[in-house]
Amino acid sequence: MIDNTFGRRDFLKGAAIVGGAAIAGMTLGACSSSASQNANAENTLADMETAEPNQTNTASEATAPDASATGGSSSNDALVYFTRDISPEGLARAFKALGVTPVGNAAVKLSTGEPGSNFLRPELIADLVQGLNATIVECNTAYGGQRSSTDRHLQVAANNGFTAIADVDIMDADGDMSIPVANGVHLSEDIVGDHLANYDWMLSLAHFKGHAMGGFGGALKNISIGVASSTGKMLIHSAGTSTNSWGSPAQDDFLESMAEAASAVKDYMGENIAFVNVMNRLSVDCDCDSHPAEPQMADIGILASLDPVALDTACVDLVYAAPDGEALIRRMESLDGPHILDHAEALGMGTKSYELIDLDA
Repeated sequence: MIDNTFGRRDFLKGAAIVGGAAIAGMTLGACSSSASQNANAENTLADMETAEPNQTNTASEATAPDASATGGSSSNDALVYFTRDISPEGLARAFKALGVTPVGNAAVKLSTGEPGSNFLRPELIADLVQGLNATIVECNTAYGGQRSSTDRHLQVAANNGFTAIADVDIMDADGDMSIPVANGVHLSEDIVGDHLANYDWMLSLAHFKGHAMGGFGGALKNISIGVASSTGKMLIHSAGTSTNSWGSPAQDDFLESMAEAASAVKDYMGENIAFVNVMNRLSVDCDCDSHPAEPQMADIGILASLDPVALDTACVDLVYAAPDGEALIRRMESLDGPHILDHAEALGMGTKSYELIDLDA
């Protein structure tokens, strides 16, 4: 493990390497900080700045960092699989690397997205969703928007192309249910759409991007805010103080509440959950924003893991390592976004220490 002398941004922007990761089988220690510098690492992801952000593309090839700069691997590292190929084939390859098979009634949790947002396009995900014989699942929002009621939400899902590729289930259409939060600081329960009980297996298929409240959104946000009913969303946003108001909690309390809600969903699903993040259209704004800022950085790729903490950590680290990630870094840091990773790890939900397996090597 790396000692905590410098912050993640100081190290990763200075050395331009993927902290906490390994590419092409080389492992880096969990990267919240490091004093190490690697002369060869300054080329890591440098070619990505010439790529155009889009929904289906192959992100530019990254240069493998020198693992010796940050120490050896650990048997406790989570495996995160990475491809630069943002296409249906790349998505299928990333999922296949996980070596999992859905059981029973399968769900794919994604964001249906507000009209005009950067939601994952159906043409990118259709083959995977249909290959899993899965239902796309979502819950209603707790803000105005166009997805705050089931009828309107289903219309948006249809307009955005999702109902053309799979059944879409708004999980809180008929109400919600409570699932327990183990060892929560702010939450003792997570209130989720009660249709969650109908599913035996889930794939979290998240669009990694910035977020105006959380700093960034990835796997943890997708299964916390995303699986919570509209009532449950209020509980999370208020850090456990209200089910009918967003409240005004301290920022870290809100982030910790998201981590706690995510841990409840992961505990509920047990081993029957997997995680994929797509790093394209990397706006500072989330898919709940119908007028998101245009991305200021190139697409990066698709990542997959059975550990959502490791997966989101790898995505954050790749943003820090990118030569053009400054805008998204500012968004994440202004809201202390990476703190959700610390709390999720403290809850025992996963680890920030990971090995990044390059599927393109």
